[in-house]
Amino acid sequence: MSDSREYVTSAGEYGSINISEDVIALIAGNEALSVDGVAALFSSHGKEIADIISKRGAARGVKIIIDDKSVAIDVFILVALGRPVSGIGGDVQRAVKDAVESAAGLSVSAVNVHICGVALKSRKQ
Repeated sequence: MSDSREYVTSAGEYGSINISEDVIALIAGNEALSVDGVAALFSSHGKEIADIISKRGAARGVKIIIDDKSVAIDVFILVALGRPVSGIGGDVQRAVKDAVESAAGLSVSAVNVHICGVALKSRKQ
């Protein structure tokens, strides 16, 4: 993620609540990785030392676009060899949407799944 972070702000009973795009990306990335058949998140930027140290690796393959009170999410994944690609894409969409809406209380306008490749071995094997 870039240094200039965006936040989703909502007014609460006792003040405002600001949720960073990094938090939303981490929730989405972790949920995408939990879907059976997803081998890994994909990032074209390679592994950065800061991501490894700060454990932000699950947010690397996720792009967040904040628009008013809703978010659009792009998830870039690698699927396990021999798994139904379109089925996994739909599972990722549902899982990410449900997780972000329940964990962050945000409206998700879209979850775009980009299947960037096939992994020979699943990380779960």
